[in-house]
Amino acid sequence: MSKSKILPALAAALMFSVSVLPQAALACTRTVYVGDDNTVITGRNMDWMEDMQTDLWVFPRGMKRSGNAGPGSPEWSAKYGSVIASGYNTASADGMNEKGLVANMLYLAESDYGNDTGRTPLVIGMWAQYVLDNFATVAETVEGLKAANFQIVAPKLPNGSAATLHLSISDPSGDSAIFEYVKGELVVHHSKDYKVMTNSPVYDQQLALTTYWDKVGGNAFLPGTISAADRFVRASFLLDSATKKIDKSFIDAVPGKTYANQAVAQSLSIMRGVSVPLGISSPGEPNIASTLWRTAADQTNLVYFFDSATTPNTFWVEFADMDFSEGAEPKKLPIAGGHYYSGNTAEHFEAAKPFEFMTANGRD
Repeated sequence: MSKSKILPALAAALMFSVSVLPQAALACTRTVYVGDDNTVITGRNMDWMEDMQTDLWVFPRGMKRSGNAGPGSPEWSAKYGSVIASGYNTASADGMNEKGLVANMLYLAESDYGNDTGRTPLVIGMWAQYVLDNFATVAETVEGLKAANFQIVAPKLPNGSAATLHLSISDPSGDSAIFEYVKGELVVHHSKDYKVMTNSPVYDQQLALTTYWDKVGGNAFLPGTISAADRFVRASFLLDSATKKIDKSFIDAVPGKTYANQAVAQSLSIMRGVSVPLGISSPGEPNIASTLWRTAADQTNLVYFFDSATTPNTFWVEFADMDFSEGAEPKKLPIAGGHYYSGNTAEHFEAAKPFEFMTANGRD
């Protein structure tokens, strides 16, 4: 393509990227890295306009749950233990279970859960936890959530924002799925190809972005704003460009286990590359939010990494060092209030009464 044709194409691409994004969009980005050795790492950014008072929690098998949405809500006992990052200590915002299934909740302004009284009500703060408690693979989750036929009940979040969210999941095979409620109906996107997800627009339109920008080529030009559409394009390009060959010199041998540290570092590097700096303001878009924290879930080795925007320390939780057995005590790793750690934090978790999940009325 000649230079005279490239510039108009780039200008049109920029206009398209911005035009598909609602003006009041919140941030968040998720990627799934799959290495040549089948190492699978799911990375995500949590972007929000205020401190969510996030802590890490270990929930063992056998915990009793309720959908918390009134009459007809499901009740269950957790089949699998999990490590989760809480939102306001009233919901599970992110996490991985002991089978390596990862669930991430991201903002989606276009979410419309409908109001079908014939469906099984489930409060939105339990959505990700229901998945982590009950399923081992993406395929199993897709089948289970379709069969459950949930009516998601979404009260306002503690800061008064609407709980308009969509859910992504991935497993150690590299399989991936995105669940959205559009015009009151559950829409499921299920494929190993669906490795990148942001916020608005709805996911089928995000896929259209990939088709468009692949023709432009990231080596020629990448959109650079903090909009969800631009972050989707950059994350896709960076993920595709990252080497999938792990240099064995970067793998640390620990008695009984190995960690693909290079793959984790690459995933976090990609997530930082699409992060929104703390304190940023965007005139006319007051709800663009800063990246508060990042996670990288090593689904191959079952290690959950946490990376805060307010400290240079990245720390992690080795599942092999946690007790997920039925009857074990739930435990908490305090992060809110300025706590910070380094290295494996398994020994720093403290027995604690689990937080109370939101109800249909919000935080009771």
